[in-house]
Amino acid sequence: MTALDRNQCPVALVTGASRGIGAATARELARRGYALALAARSEQALTQLAGELSRGGAPALPIPTDLRSVEDVLRLARLALRHFGRVDALIHNAGIGGGGLVARMADDVAAATIGTNLLAPIELTRALLPQMLERRRGAIVFVASVSGHISLPSSAVYGASKFGLRGFALGLRREVAHRGVGVSIVSPGFIRTDMTRWMGTRIPLPGPEIVARAIAGAIERPRREVFVPGYYRLLVWAERLLPGLADVAVRWRAR
Repeated sequence: MTALDRNQCPVALVTGASRGIGAATARELARRGYALALAARSEQALTQLAGELSRGGAPALPIPTDLRSVEDVLRLARLALRHFGRVDALIHNAGIGGGGLVARMADDVAAATIGTNLLAPIELTRALLPQMLERRRGAIVFVASVSGHISLPSSAVYGASKFGLRGFALGLRREVAHRGVGVSIVSPGFIRTDMTRWMGTRIPLPGPEIVARAIAGAIERPRREVFVPGYYRLLVWAERLLPGLADVAVRWRAR
């Protein structure tokens, strides 16, 4: 692919792209004509996905990255810009879920969760935002979670990371308003991915493709926050209006 070819299609960088919502998002954006920079820790799966997309006509660059490392995050931004010349859409999807009960949590879990889910998006945004502002064009999508509104037992640290991610995204949205860069939050509920495998197959869950379509839509038409599926918005409203009732429901479920 020549530099001219690269300049004729928008470029998206997707983190956590090797599986689940990230892989579905990469495929959705490829169908919409994007070139892809793909980041994840799983090098083999990432390379396979990049090959699949490239064979289908969408230029794709796999960049194995450990988002817990600031050096890796900066390297990711540098390689994407060097290869494609720009990044038009940045999708912060990578995340670590769960974590377990706080009192029984392994020593490194909290740091890894906050590092991946919150600090990495902040640093990667800092690295790529200037070139968007310079061109007055770009979109940033933060894949948060309903847990960023309703925190649950065994997910306290995960919930904290998603509350923090939403806070950063909302502040950034106001910071870059009217400067050509759209900032959106996509907050999924329970989606069929490896993160929800513990739920088994008794409860039917929507697949990651529904989130991928919401992400692509937010790039094209930025929104403050999108809940996927949409009915989770009702649960968030209930949490805000009747938090005591939610406490009772959670205690009942725990028993």
